Amino acid sequence: MIAASVGLVLVACSTEPLVPYSTDTPPLALVPAAQAGVVDKRARFREVYCAVLEARPGLPDHRSCEEALTRVGEEPSGTGRLVDLGASRRGLVAVLVPGLGFDCFEQWLESTGTAAEQVRQYGYDQVLLKVDGLSSTTNNARQIRDALLAMPTEPGPPRLVLIGYSKGAPDILEALVTYPEIRSRVAAVISAAGAVGGSPLANDAKQYQADLLRHFPGATCQPGDGGAIVSLRPAVRRAWLAMHPLPTDVHYYSLITFPQPERISSVLKSSYRKLARVDARNDSQVIFYDQVVPGSDLLGYINADHWALAVPVARSHSTVGKLFVTENAYPREALLEALLRFVEEDLANGNDAAVEANEASALFKVRVLH
Repeated sequence: MIAASVGLVLVACSTEPLVPYSTDTPPLALVPAAQAGVVDKRARFREVYCAVLEARPGLPDHRSCEEALTRVGEEPSGTGRLVDLGASRRGLVAVLVPGLGFDCFEQWLESTGTAAEQVRQYGYDQVLLKVDGLSSTTNNARQIRDALLAMPTEPGPPRLVLIGYSKGAPDILEALVTYPEIRSRVAAVISAAGAVGGSPLANDAKQYQADLLRHFPGATCQPGDGGAIVSLRPAVRRAWLAMHPLPTDVHYYSLITFPQPERISSVLKSSYRKLARVDARNDSQVIFYDQVVPGSDLLGYINADHWALAVPVARSHSTVGKLFVTENAYPREALLEALLRFVEEDLANGNDAAVEANEASALFKVRVLH
């Protein structure tokens, strides 16, 4: 939520020619920083998500699986394995870290919490971890650290799945690098339309423009440290990634928004076109390759714009939906259930073991050095 979320006119700064929209894009043809070690797991995630959608036709904003996911490039064939839709064995907890300015319009949004209600039926849970919507990733990383350490712990493997939406993704990554004491509490991290590599829309933006969100109806947000916009500039994010290798004792997943052009809300068309001066394969706020966590597992390409993935404006404000946020409907409840089911299965099938092996290798290297 960078440009359109503030209702600002921002210009994507680039002299590059337009890269046209195309789903023929090789799915792992990403910028070099994100290329290394990315594993394509779209086939199994599609099976899990499709199974949830088919089993829950009564959930809000229901779509078919083909309409919910965008096929990009050549997608691997499915495994054919059954999807367990029963009770969770591990009790994973989705910890959502929101994006820029969320605490400014949270009260106006009047979210009903139906996604949390949906997953709790099956032994999962979902909580919102509040961070300063107008502060830097450094500030918010500390807030994430404090919130995680304040959560009660239970015996057994970690249960927290940190889901970073938009700016929430780099906030999480910085917390994991800066505060190693939280890693043992984290089962996995998901970048959901995450601004991992920043967004060109932030290049010409100023913090005072983001501060206009403090005048949103019912807003109670504070100015914070005033570093939100700078934190989202591509040069800042890529320099940070280059200097801070991500810890290997946490598993990472990337969920990318790659909407068909007709799935972009009318109010977001302007920012989509501005960002298309760099690359038309964007969700109106972030280019598809800037959403990828280096070394992560690629879950899928979501056929929704940046807002539709996580901000249910049209559900509580139907007039706004009809006039401006025209493509805001998306089956978020089904998506959250599918994410937790996939991660639980994936960790049980070997990723926990891989993390333990990495930890043992790192410990061995430390002992050898000493």
